[in-house]
Amino acid sequence: MTELLVADSFLVANGKVRGLELHRERFVRSCADAGVAAERFWDEQVGRLPGFGRWFPRFELRPSAELAVQLRPAPPIGGRVRVAVHDGPDPRTAPRVKGPDLELLGKLKEAAPDRADEILLLDTDGTVLEAAYSAVAWWEDDTLCFPPSDRPILPSVTARLLRRIAGTEGVQVSERAVTPQALQETTEVWLVNALHGIRPVHAWGPSPIDPLPNSRSAEWQSHLESLAIRLP
Repeated sequence: MTELLVADSFLVANGKVRGLELHRERFVRSCADAGVAAERFWDEQVGRLPGFGRWFPRFELRPSAELAVQLRPAPPIGGRVRVAVHDGPDPRTAPRVKGPDLELLGKLKEAAPDRADEILLLDTDGTVLEAAYSAVAWWEDDTLCFPPSDRPILPSVTARLLRRIAGTEGVQVSERAVTPQALQETTEVWLVNALHGIRPVHAWGPSPIDPLPNSRSAEWQSHLESLAIRLP
C-alpha cells in the first residue's frame, strides 16, 4: 500500500455529493500544509467524476508530492453498527490529517474484538475521540453532542453537516468529553462519516443487539441526504 500524506474520500451517488466544499477545504488545506497547492487539481478532477452510479473516489497526496485520484466503486452502505473500544493509547501519528494513518487504522479495525464494525480511539484521559473511520456523536436529552474539537480528532465533514442541520432545526449542540462507559449508558450514539452518513450504535463489544426503536437516525439521515448537491 502506498503511504499517503493526505487523503480525502466522499460518496458520489448519481452525480450528487454531500459537503463537497468542505471536503475540498480539508484536502486543500492539508496539502498546503505539506507544501503542495491542490486547488486546481481538485477542481479539474471533480469535474471528471461520473454523473451516474455510486462511487467513493479517494483524492491523494503521495510522498513524492504527486497528486492522484482513485475512482473506486462505493462499498455497500451499512446500517446498525457494533463497536469495540481500542485497548491502549491512540496509536495515530497525525490524527488531524486524513491519510498518514489510514493503513494503521485499517489494521486496527480488522483486529477489532467481538467482530465489531468499528473501534473507538481514546484520548490520554480515557475519553472518546472518534472511531477508526468515523466521527462520534450522541444525544443527551435533546442536545446533540460531540467530543471537544480541540482534542486530537480529524475535522469530520459529516459532523460539520450535522451541526448545520442542528442550527436549521433549532437543536442545541454541545461539545463534551465522555468516557466509553458513559456512552454505553447513553440512549443514542451515532458513528458518522462520508460513506454511510449516520450509523446508530446497536451493540457494544459482545453485548446483544439493541433494536433502538426510537432512534432519530432515519430522520437525520434524511436531512443529511437532502444536502447532497450535483457535481459541478
